[in-house]
Amino acid sequence: MTHTTTDQPARGASGAVVPVLAFAGIVVAVMQTLLVPVIKDLPQLLGTEPSNATWVLTSTLLSGAVATPIMGRLGDLYGKRRMLILSLAVMVVGALVSALTSDLLTMIAGRTLQGFAMGAIPLGIGLMRDMLPREKLGSAMALMSSSIGVGGGLALPAAALVAQHMDWHALFYGAAALGVLSIALTLLVVPESPMRARGSFDVLGALGLSAGLVLLLLPITKGSDWGWSSGTTLGLFGASVAVLLLWGVFELRHKAPLVDLRTTARPAVLFTNLASIMVGVSFYVVSLVLPQLLQLPKATGYGLGQSMVVAGLLVAPLGLTMMFTAPVYARLSARYGPKLTLILGMLIIGIGYGAGLGLMSAPWQSAVIAVVLGAGIGLAYSSLPALIVGAVPASETGAANGLNTLMRSIGTSVSSAVIGMVLANTANHVGGVAVPTMHGFRVSFLIATAAVAVGLLLALFLPRQNRPALGARPQASSEQDAAVLADAEEILRGFRGRVLDAEGVPVARAKVTLIDRRGRQAGATLSAADGTYALAVPAEGAYVLAAKAAGHGPHASSATHAGDERAVDLDLSLPGETVPA
Repeated sequence: MTHTTTDQPARGASGAVVPVLAFAGIVVAVMQTLLVPVIKDLPQLLGTEPSNATWVLTSTLLSGAVATPIMGRLGDLYGKRRMLILSLAVMVVGALVSALTSDLLTMIAGRTLQGFAMGAIPLGIGLMRDMLPREKLGSAMALMSSSIGVGGGLALPAAALVAQHMDWHALFYGAAALGVLSIALTLLVVPESPMRARGSFDVLGALGLSAGLVLLLLPITKGSDWGWSSGTTLGLFGASVAVLLLWGVFELRHKAPLVDLRTTARPAVLFTNLASIMVGVSFYVVSLVLPQLLQLPKATGYGLGQSMVVAGLLVAPLGLTMMFTAPVYARLSARYGPKLTLILGMLIIGIGYGAGLGLMSAPWQSAVIAVVLGAGIGLAYSSLPALIVGAVPASETGAANGLNTLMRSIGTSVSSAVIGMVLANTANHVGGVAVPTMHGFRVSFLIATAAVAVGLLLALFLPRQNRPALGARPQASSEQDAAVLADAEEILRGFRGRVLDAEGVPVARAKVTLIDRRGRQAGATLSAADGTYALAVPAEGAYVLAAKAAGHGPHASSATHAGDERAVDLDLSLPGETVPA
């Protein structure tokens, strides 16, 4: 729990920062979507059984799930830009390993390394929070969050085109080239964040979380192959529960945990993370169902008989709509808050899947479904980081968004396993080939609709963010002041007030530091032109607010916050003697 300072050179960062960070997210999505067009051909391409070939996809999922919260925490400790570049570099190495082999084990090793790129999403969101003025932050985080869908939607037809006309290894060379380009752009454009969390990296916590996640996700992804009631599946589920419980006890007792479970248990964070799982489920269902429906031959009576490339183009509006939704989300969220936009997104997703049940008879209908679902998923995805960022201190942004990204990954894993099982169990077997049925597709859409309903219920439980009446808002003289004044209006759990001199005159650009009971810095800011300051508190407890400014002596006030959803008004009065700031 450390720096949340707004006195950062990064606030003047160039306008290219947001598109460069969003491009990193798109590169991650391309890496994930890379093999979708050749999934059915993987056993033949790698000379192995279908059950073994699925490890090429499963390994990326598992390593991404493990790397996401770990890279987020390392970013908080040692620099988010540094860890973003490291994540992308590991992905490039993995892509080159995969490009140079057709051996199953080597391919799995390469795909495991590629999974580390998943850390780029929470790291990018953390960098945006650290360097962007408040008025630009909402739309930027929305774009970063939805970049996974954007990249996936755009990569599908491109990957299909490459796979159809070139050696499939070219897919990996393309991903490596994109990764190198993203690293170069990040080095040129994105400044390092000055914010750091204090403490050391929790190695045991990282190992425990990694073991627990692997034990949990492995049976989820492989349960349909092993049998859901088999001893292996049930044993791994049981082991995952035991490991994660022990890990939780350890994290609660650790001074600098990998994941602050007390923060995670706050209703705003907990219900956002649970809703994220449901959004992940709903996003992946359409990605699994529509391409198959479009490519099935018309001879089945319900297949739409499109080529691999055309099917990719018809599903591409899913990602494109998510990209165009980001600025719409920013306006809606600024007016109504991210909770309402999450609820609205869930409702649109529900409408999309409901309509999809009756719109499966023509290719153009698939494009319509993709547009509606893209709009809903875009709104929902864009809301998630804003809800997380608003509920945790800035020094925990990377780790908290890493955990949230992990929740989405768990949702997509569950979706992949369940929908795969449904389509397999409802398939018709013709000449030894399993052909998915329309019944299977409709059941899959019904499952997605049920997931959305659960997500909607969870979103309704999110704490209400009652904003105080804006009244006569002071006029901001700069972007910096606008950010501080916006903070003062919106902070519900924290301290706010004005910094004044001995005669009661407002002091501009005074540095106000929040110190917790352990003597650690929990936040810092600069006062606006009218002396206004605002600081959120990470938890209930006793704090010291220390203020200093050029031409004034320092001042410290002790104060206690109950940890509830309210702001404590506290003016800080600086002595008049002249001392260096």
